[in-house]
Amino acid sequence: MSLVLLRYRGREIRAEDTAFIQGLIAQNPLWSRRRLSAELCRAWNWIQPNGALRDMVCRSLLLQLHRAGLIELPAKRMSPPNNVVERRPPAPVLPLWEGPRQCRLRELGALEIRQVRRTAQEPLFGQLMQTHHYLRYTQPVGEHLKYLVLAGSEPIAAMAWSSAPRHLAARDRFIGWRPEVRRQHLHLIGYNTRFLIMPWLEVPRLASHLLGRIARRISADWRALYAHPIHLLETFIDPARFQGSCYRAANWICLGLTTGRGHNARTSRRDQPRKELWVYPLGGDFRARLGSGS
Repeated sequence: MSLVLLRYRGREIRAEDTAFIQGLIAQNPLWSRRRLSAELCRAWNWIQPNGALRDMVCRSLLLQLHRAGLIELPAKRMSPPNNVVERRPPAPVLPLWEGPRQCRLRELGALEIRQVRRTAQEPLFGQLMQTHHYLRYTQPVGEHLKYLVLAGSEPIAAMAWSSAPRHLAARDRFIGWRPEVRRQHLHLIGYNTRFLIMPWLEVPRLASHLLGRIARRISADWRALYAHPIHLLETFIDPARFQGSCYRAANWICLGLTTGRGHNARTSRRDQPRKELWVYPLGGDFRARLGSGS
């Protein structure tokens, strides 16, 4: 077997792989880059748990191989806009309540939690995040869920979850993951990227209450959209801004500080603020379900 030329998303790319790709291109000179990516996904069985092709992952690999001179892609036929990079931020939404509101949790009445990904209410989620969250709105890439929380007809909170970062040393030690096991089971973790309580609300225990309710349903919601469950939740907290009180009250576990190197770091130099990593297992057997023998 030939030497590994490249490792990409857990797959080792060797000379015979690049020869196979170049053969596809030579045998099908009229194929577009999009068609080539789709056919390669089928040939390599690069399929998501919900049956969709891993097309964007495959396209990124092909471009990386092309830039490295290992294959020669067909010429571009068009350059559509990058929807992630060039997406316009949602239009601001007007405040729903004129002034601050202080009350007890029970005084809000029955709270409804809606998963709004791929629904008509998804734009409202983006508007609220863009207007009221200090990090603004960012369109997630990959698997993700979006929740709105309503008191009556008024949205009072919003929460976003997405695919987990590929490598977190503290998390991987906590689970007992080896690198090859992590690559196979990473999709079974949900990452809380945004948590917004509307800034005009002051309701003790609301945030921890919502974290608990989301934890009880998120695996089923993930399965409904992506055909697989999740078994662990994680998030980062900036200790310069927050104390993590609501996560602590909801029984999340703090695993310590990150290295501050970022997920795409090329060196060991710290270039970002260190953040606390918090996790929440969705069952006592979460390690076994995540492939760890620990």
